[in-house]
Amino acid sequence: MLLSLVERLARTMAILGGLVLTALIALTCVSVLGRGLNTLGHSDFLTSLSESAAGALIATGVGPVAGDFELVEAGISFTVFAFLPLCQLRRGHATVDIFASGFPRWLNRFLETFWEVLLSALILLITWRLFIGMEDKMRYNETTFLLQFPIWWAFALSFGAGVIASIVAVYCAFARIVELVTGRSYTPEAEGGIH
Repeated sequence: MLLSLVERLARTMAILGGLVLTALIALTCVSVLGRGLNTLGHSDFLTSLSESAAGALIATGVGPVAGDFELVEAGISFTVFAFLPLCQLRRGHATVDIFASGFPRWLNRFLETFWEVLLSALILLITWRLFIGMEDKMRYNETTFLLQFPIWWAFALSFGAGVIASIVAVYCAFARIVELVTGRSYTPEAEGGIH
């Protein structure tokens, strides 16, 4: 039952991360298209073909989305932490096991547990530092350069996703320790079905 709850939590965060990432992709496409059309309107090529068409294009106000890079920066930081819980739960992190294939099974299980606990501790540390960073940004009222939105908003979104990642990471660490001791499985199969 606990695994089902943790898995639902991880999947929900991944869906939210996917929605935000899709919005960021659309924003980037619109901004690039606007920048391209603005450049075309100011180009010698279009002016030589038709000054009125160039003037009309420029008059529409077409151009890049103001502050697009600020929104992408804030959104991407959230998506990284939003995808982390599902990746952690499904053991989707990249691994290099050149030597591990020759180790006995018990040693590989111990190493997997050791790295799971270490990675979970690292996720907790990063989440704590996100909270400290958010507090600092709130205290000094820092804002972005163009849009002037408070930077702590991005930290708060990332911190919220980091808290979910921390919950999943702690579950995974304890589950792996119990799996090592009992031999029973309390985590889903690894991506690709490889242990």
